[in-house]
Amino acid sequence: MARTFRFAFAFVIAVAALCAPRAPQAAPAPPTIERFLAPGTPIEIVSAKKTDRIAWTAYEHGLRNVYTAAAPAFTPVRLTNVTKDDGVELSDVGIADQGGVVVFVRGTQPNRDGWVANPTADPSGAQRTIWAVRTSGGGAWKLGEGTTPALSPDGRTVLFSKDGQIYRYAVGAGGSGGSGRSGGSGAGRQIPPGGVAPAAAESSRASDGSVHTPFVKAWGSNGTPVWSPDGTKFAFVSNRVDHSLIGVYDMRTRAMMFLSPSVDHDTSPTWSPDGKRVAFIRRPGTPFGLQAHQGAGSIGNPDGPAYNPLSAIRGRGARGEGGPSTSSGRAGQRGDAQRGADNRPGLFDAAFTGGYTLSFWTADVASGEGKEFWRNRKDDKEFTAVSAIRWADADHVVFEAEPQEWTRWYSVRVAPDSSDARPIELTPGDGAVEQAALSADGRSLFYATNAADIERRHIWKVAIAGGAAEQLTRGDTIETYPAALASGRQVAVLGGDAKRPFGVGLVPSSGGAATYIYPSLADFPIDAEVAPQLVMTKAADGMEIHNQLFLPKDLRPGEQRPAIVFVHGGPVRQMLLGYHYMHFYHIAYAVNQWLASRGYVVMSVNYRSGIGYGKSFRMAPNTGGRGNAEYQDVVAAGKYLQSRPDVDPNRVGIWGLSYGGVLTSQALARNSDLFKVGVDLAGVHLWGSSLDPDNASYRASTISAIDTWKSPVLLVHGDDDRNVQFSQTTGLVQLLRAHNVYHELIVFTDDTHEPLLHKRYLYAFNRLEEFIGRFLKGPAPRSTAGQP
Repeated sequence: MARTFRFAFAFVIAVAALCAPRAPQAAPAPPTIERFLAPGTPIEIVSAKKTDRIAWTAYEHGLRNVYTAAAPAFTPVRLTNVTKDDGVELSDVGIADQGGVVVFVRGTQPNRDGWVANPTADPSGAQRTIWAVRTSGGGAWKLGEGTTPALSPDGRTVLFSKDGQIYRYAVGAGGSGGSGRSGGSGAGRQIPPGGVAPAAAESSRASDGSVHTPFVKAWGSNGTPVWSPDGTKFAFVSNRVDHSLIGVYDMRTRAMMFLSPSVDHDTSPTWSPDGKRVAFIRRPGTPFGLQAHQGAGSIGNPDGPAYNPLSAIRGRGARGEGGPSTSSGRAGQRGDAQRGADNRPGLFDAAFTGGYTLSFWTADVASGEGKEFWRNRKDDKEFTAVSAIRWADADHVVFEAEPQEWTRWYSVRVAPDSSDARPIELTPGDGAVEQAALSADGRSLFYATNAADIERRHIWKVAIAGGAAEQLTRGDTIETYPAALASGRQVAVLGGDAKRPFGVGLVPSSGGAATYIYPSLADFPIDAEVAPQLVMTKAADGMEIHNQLFLPKDLRPGEQRPAIVFVHGGPVRQMLLGYHYMHFYHIAYAVNQWLASRGYVVMSVNYRSGIGYGKSFRMAPNTGGRGNAEYQDVVAAGKYLQSRPDVDPNRVGIWGLSYGGVLTSQALARNSDLFKVGVDLAGVHLWGSSLDPDNASYRASTISAIDTWKSPVLLVHGDDDRNVQFSQTTGLVQLLRAHNVYHELIVFTDDTHEPLLHKRYLYAFNRLEEFIGRFLKGPAPRSTAGQP
């Protein structure tokens, strides 16, 4: 009986539970920033010249590795096996013509004191080193210290510049290969497939910590080695202050010669396809009024008229360095002051006979004799700033220039009758060209541009000899960094779209959508993302500004949300209607998507002085320290958000890095009524050096408005920043303290402008969201615990 009662009682309870009204289920938590930043991001990509193989470097939530893929399947293969978030950058990837060897550099560029960034505080310090790996596998090995490696076509030799001289490493076979004449004891050390060298092994080098004898030793500052197509010679630039020369070194005979030497500045050597000639740029030598060298004090060796002792202290003029790269190169305030109204011809300005200031030359490698094949015109305003040329097919060189509103590519025939010919415009349309690559046969140019789609980038193709350009990709996608494959059938790209992070794709040379081979998007929260909308705003002075608006997916009619303005850095940047091709802005776009998924309305502002909308927009008057006109564009974005019915006008914040940090701090200082909270990453707070309240640069600076700064701010800065002095944050904090402005601070020791450690990105962005949310969403505890 008792058993029956217990059963009936349990049955009644169960039925009651089923019939009772259910409590509403909690909404699933939005994705974390870790998930948004999890996929690998390709950074650089290259293609082999004689086989269909590509290689790229990738950033995978702090793990930096090198990958390759080859026809026909193009299955990605990881060549290195970095397994730690170690903060060591990869750069300068290169691949041999046959695709068998890839070289790359580990470590950051040194700062002005010669220090390589060391964000993990390794007591052994950090290095910038050149590495090699075979695409057939076997692990990467370190060649030795160096940067900007020039890999020979056969993949056997690497050249690089150091202290104004040219050095060599023999690539070897991963342990058996040494460093030629210039290696330390660590050169050629092989690293097993399990990873790259541990810190102690990576420090293995010559006993004095340096590379020894230069491979080519010559007067002047020598660099930018360029291999001949067959790899038997290389050309280089020898800068000798008031003039520069093009040198050629023969690997077989160990003979060196200089091509058509003169008193002028020769730069940008490029080889003809048959390897018999070298083309280069020639500009007039440095006139007396701009000569800034330090002399010996003798009759024949006085100081240059523009010599500035302060510049000498800072290191200019040593080893033949420091000559102007163009005839209009500025030699310092002393030269400018001496010039005044002095218009004596040839004393402060230099030109060739006839008045032109830029010419292209070609020289015969066997004899060294050269001749001019193109020149600009007297008083030319269009083709004056050409910095590099490249030999394309048998009788054309190509170059980039910005003669009017847009950056374009041009070609010139390498022929005596081309001297006065106008360059052939290859890339028409209202849009700028940002990256370009030649086809394997040199007859076509592939390029990425925003022509015909101003808010995105697509790939185009055009014949070097001229003709109609053909658009290969189109639509709501973004494609950049073309790398033409040897067969001519495809071009590799880095691309994505509004919801797909950047990856490595392959586009048919005849046109069509990219097929992506990397990365995997498993567990990526693509369903949480939104497609940003293009919104146009108008600044107080009437300037029209392009913006991207991210609206939360769960936004309901009649609801008001907090909003955040994002301000990019640069200022020569443009945020797109999709993921960005630059690493930090790729991350920033993901952060904006993440913030939208957490309920914020986000507005990204393409303020004046940025790129993508023409030269007039980029060179807008009175920007920066000249008057800060671009700040109007940020205010316009904030007021636009306030005007939206789905935004709470009293809950608008702002964040940005670098120049975006500039504008963030200005918004908080000048308009605390509009911007209630902000996060300033590595911003500039004082333009120039003047503290005079009447000085234009001071008035344009954040600190001039410190008395009206009321909004709280989170400051984030690495103290080894090479772009913005850490002292900009040090000085601002003293003012914030003195004026009792609420602020919190994150200092990343031994880190750079953008964090090198992924865990620091995660920490900074989680703190960003917590800090902004505390003031825009409600109370939350403050904490600085757990800072990496």
